[in-house]
Amino acid sequence: MRELLPTDEAGMFALDADPEVQTYLGNKPITSWAEAQQTIALIRQQYQDNGIGRWAMLEKATGNFMGWAGLKLITTPINQHVNYYDLGYRLLPAYWHQGFATEAARASLHYGFTTLQLTKIYAMADTRNLASKNILEKVGFTCSETFIYEGTPHYWFKITRK
Repeated sequence: MRELLPTDEAGMFALDADPEVQTYLGNKPITSWAEAQQTIALIRQQYQDNGIGRWAMLEKATGNFMGWAGLKLITTPINQHVNYYDLGYRLLPAYWHQGFATEAARASLHYGFTTLQLTKIYAMADTRNLASKNILEKVGFTCSETFIYEGTPHYWFKITRK
């Protein structure tokens, strides 16, 4: 995992243009390279503003873009929380069900708790996305409630530093 770079635009386009990837996100697939570039620019601005943002995930053997994962400071209210760190991940379908999201989630939690010295990290997942729910529980998150986000039921997860 590393910072997202402007040169990741082809991978970001492939990721965010894929309807299957967008299934539980409430997003419409993007249709232009400019949208992929805007997403990368937004994340890179988060690095500057917040000292953290999602990271590119690259396949070790090939260097191919797999998706992104990591922490993000959420500064707008979601589920009555604001200014909290959220764990997220998004992978191209070719990399699903192989443990990559779990590995990235563990690495992100380690970074958050050791480097950033966070005491708690949150995550959320559409209630229909059982794969994501399973990943979050596998890495130690506890589901504390279900809430409605943008008209869709979501699980709310929390993990605290031990």
